[in-house]
Amino acid sequence: MKPALTAPRVAGLVLLLAVLFSLPVLQPAGRDLDYAANISRFLSRFWPPDFSILPQVLPSLVETLQMAVLAAIASAVLAMPLAMAASRSIAPRPVVAATRLAMSFIRAIPGLIWALIAVAIFGANTLAGVLALVIYSLGYLGKFFSDAFESADPAVSKALRATGAGRLQAFQYGIWPQARPLVWSHTLWMLEYNIRSATIIGYVGAGGIGAWLYTYQEFYQWDKFAAVLACILAAVILLDVAGSRLRRVLAPES
Repeated sequence: MKPALTAPRVAGLVLLLAVLFSLPVLQPAGRDLDYAANISRFLSRFWPPDFSILPQVLPSLVETLQMAVLAAIASAVLAMPLAMAASRSIAPRPVVAATRLAMSFIRAIPGLIWALIAVAIFGANTLAGVLALVIYSLGYLGKFFSDAFESADPAVSKALRATGAGRLQAFQYGIWPQARPLVWSHTLWMLEYNIRSATIIGYVGAGGIGAWLYTYQEFYQWDKFAAVLACILAAVILLDVAGSRLRRVLAPES
């Protein structure tokens, strides 16, 4: 008896074919290289990290955190109406289609490109970095929030509408209480993500600690580069721990 062609098996077959199709991209350099020696030589330049740079780097790390916080909060606020317009359970279909297309366009452009655009318009400063992070975050939070709104049980919202409540009232009392834990969780995740993104956009002059990474990389000062990476790692770990605790308080059901 032949096994049934179920959806998981079809998906697995498609994935296998995709891997086989992609394998030719793994092409060697075309010459003999001692990869182990190259890795050893490269890592030796990172150790030990030169932490003497901390007095000049830490203010930029604080600046990066400030950029990430402002961008996460601003994008969460702006994403609320955008997500409502993108939710099929709230907005008319033409509005949903247009809003989702706009959010897809935002997500299709990498954050580094948004930073380049912002720097070209507003100059090389932290304002450009914050605006780039806000725009990029908006594309993701708008989608996450709209998915959260659509995952809510529509029964309460429909009952409120049947009693004469408006769309906003049905959302406030029917959808929002169910979606709130996910909204908080996604916002905290975006804050953690923005910390990482804010370190990269500094490469193009958008402020933050990424400017130091660019400087040390340009002058091959890998021990100082490693110290900056250590600072970023420590900040991300601390934020991850704090975010996990805050998520349990604000969104215990998620």
